[in-house]
Amino acid sequence: MSSQYPIIAVTGSSGAGTTTTGRAFRKLFVSEGLHAATVSGDSFHRYTREEMARVAERGDYGDFNHFSLEANHIDKLEALFQDFASTGTGQYREYVHDDDRELIAEGHEPGSFTPWQNLPADCDLLFYEGLHGGVQTEQHDVAGHVDLLIGVVPIVNLEWIQKIHRDTHHRGYSQDEVVETVINRMDDYVQDIVPQFSNTHINFQRVPTVDTSNPFVVREVPSADESMIVVHFRHYADVDFQRLLQMIPGSFMSRQDTLVIPGPKLPLAIDLILRPRILELMEHKRYAW
Repeated sequence: MSSQYPIIAVTGSSGAGTTTTGRAFRKLFVSEGLHAATVSGDSFHRYTREEMARVAERGDYGDFNHFSLEANHIDKLEALFQDFASTGTGQYREYVHDDDRELIAEGHEPGSFTPWQNLPADCDLLFYEGLHGGVQTEQHDVAGHVDLLIGVVPIVNLEWIQKIHRDTHHRGYSQDEVVETVINRMDDYVQDIVPQFSNTHINFQRVPTVDTSNPFVVREVPSADESMIVVHFRHYADVDFQRLLQMIPGSFMSRQDTLVIPGPKLPLAIDLILRPRILELMEHKRYAW
């Protein structure tokens, strides 16, 4: 952690909703005039798409997938966080998605990476979004370098529904292919993803209020109106729950450390909960100089 160079990370698995939460953060940064260096978890995958397919085809690692720590450069991710916290810079790269028109126009192949490079100079903070932002093992302590760590973790059936819908409608996969991916990732999800949510400062968990008993036959993702959001605070003694209850219609407390809000109120809750924390980090940054 660093007062001079704060780090904010949003961690969650594929299809969990980290991208949506990331957009909310970026709007906050813009509204507060903050220059954030943004880094995606995809950029720390160890292999290109083609290399990953070859590894999986050989079967050297069983059901090898990106949830596995071994399939990612956790050492480089930790080094980035450590370097940024110390100096305000560090090495990163970008993963080239199929819809990254700008990077593809520059000659980068989809499924590959751009070269490693230094973060932009004079950033107010580092913002990370993706897998493994909360990893903590005997070898690596990524979470230990993060000043504000947010978990985005729908209940697992909803997470699968969201992933199936996204990958079949927007990425061209068949449902059978996506279901196979979900099954193959299960061990690594339990071992490498789930433990991170015990390291977070705040978790946002979306819970549908409609039947999702069999996620593999659901054709539509439950809407915000059909969901509640469970917000858990690790350091709940510092939270002004009365203010949040007054400001967020329909909200209530289910435990002393947990706030429950209607699904459509998530953007409002993110603003009310996270804006003060971001401003507090910036205040500490000013005093540190």
